[in-house]
Amino acid sequence: MAKKYQNFINGVWKDASTGKFSENRNPADKDDLIGLFPSSDENDVREAVAAAREAFKKWRLIPAPKRGDVLKVVGDIMLEKKDEIAFEMTREMGKVFAETKGDTQEGIDTAYYAASEGRRLFGYNAPSELKNKMNLSFRIPIGVAGIITPWNFPMAIPTWKIFPALVCGNTVVFKPAELTPKTATTLVEIIDEAMKQVLGNEYIPGVLNLVHGKGRVVGEEFLANPGIDLISFTGSTEVGRRINEVGGKMLKRVSLELGGKNAQIVMNDANIDLALDAVLWGAFGTTGQRCTATSRLILHKDIHDKFIDKLLERVKKLKLGYGNDKGVDVGPCISEAQRNTVHSYVEIGKNEDRATLLTGGEFSAEGNLSKGWFYKPTIFTNVTRNMRIAKEEIFGPVLAVIKCNNLEEAIDILNDTEYGLSSSIFTNNVNDAFTAVRDIQAGITYINGATIGAEAHMPFGGVKGTGNGHREGGWTVYDFYTEWKAVYIDYSGKLQRAQIDNY
Repeated sequence: MAKKYQNFINGVWKDASTGKFSENRNPADKDDLIGLFPSSDENDVREAVAAAREAFKKWRLIPAPKRGDVLKVVGDIMLEKKDEIAFEMTREMGKVFAETKGDTQEGIDTAYYAASEGRRLFGYNAPSELKNKMNLSFRIPIGVAGIITPWNFPMAIPTWKIFPALVCGNTVVFKPAELTPKTATTLVEIIDEAMKQVLGNEYIPGVLNLVHGKGRVVGEEFLANPGIDLISFTGSTEVGRRINEVGGKMLKRVSLELGGKNAQIVMNDANIDLALDAVLWGAFGTTGQRCTATSRLILHKDIHDKFIDKLLERVKKLKLGYGNDKGVDVGPCISEAQRNTVHSYVEIGKNEDRATLLTGGEFSAEGNLSKGWFYKPTIFTNVTRNMRIAKEEIFGPVLAVIKCNNLEEAIDILNDTEYGLSSSIFTNNVNDAFTAVRDIQAGITYINGATIGAEAHMPFGGVKGTGNGHREGGWTVYDFYTEWKAVYIDYSGKLQRAQIDNY
């Protein structure tokens, strides 16, 4: 019988108030039932929020360096269990073992970085305009953070959000993706274990709460509940707009990390073999299920045909299969619904004027693959910038190839979408590289690198329809999880008035 998992509220593992559960299955083998997870409702969220608000009173008073010590231990535990976490993550969401190890390592890196930030939550001092007066500023925690995360990076992305929230002194209510609840449960178990190790008798229940369930139920309560002060969300643009609209009306602080339609440019002076490695990794790593995936390939006309021939040869050698098996390059789509979405876009591409289906474009169901949601790596050539497959996020192993005449046109094509997350250019011309850095409209630009591969200590996020201006990762995320407090200390012994004409 499948194991039943629970929510984690106020320091206690417990069933959802509904008493209902949903299945979690391996996308590479639908017969593999991983477990049953709570189908929570509004009451579970309300209980978790109440616990988090009560815990905030004490957690904010724990010195930030000690909050950082908790995350140091989290990183240590994750490092010790990295292979185990990665194996189970591959089983749950499909990407190959090397990638889930990388996902876990990203969480480890983020833990250690956040731990050190506990000693670097710097304020600023500024000279006063008045005599015998001192001006200071401090970062202070905000309150309860509602964390809503996607399934494609079920360890890394929650750590990007939860770790800074905690080290800044906020408490957390965490709603993971419905498709990856086990990895989220593992993360919460590790954090709670670290808290008990570090805090001992000072352990505070309710600092971190986990509520499983559907977005339209649990997520909506995050928006409606006045006890949640800020929301950090990574997911679809459609849902992001809904969160921004409702959260804005309630004056919640909201951070959105949304879609992408990323492109790799390859100029005629580029290292072709390097650019080939990059587009294979960028387009078909994680089965194309990344917000930073290379969805468009913009090739200079002089090298277009040669590059396509080599790319086709390489793509046909990619091996599909269960990501925990050796030698597998590409795992399944996360679900049958996602595979159907990918296929619907392929059908759109086949019906668009001039676009040519070069390879793929169909389910892969040979042998053991018939038990999973596999889709063959797909390439369209003769794509123009206005086609839907060149404009809309597909979130699958589908690459649209567009020909360009020069650098200016390449950048113009790259910018011609509603998104602006990641970008890449391959060139050996330093002037072209810096022109691309200046003119590409994206939050991330790689020179001679794939569009995927963020580092934990750098800002992560995009422009235009990709988000609302906040960043994850690096030092910048700590601005989202703190408020600034200005403090004026007057030791003149008399009432001095700023904002009055003292001149």
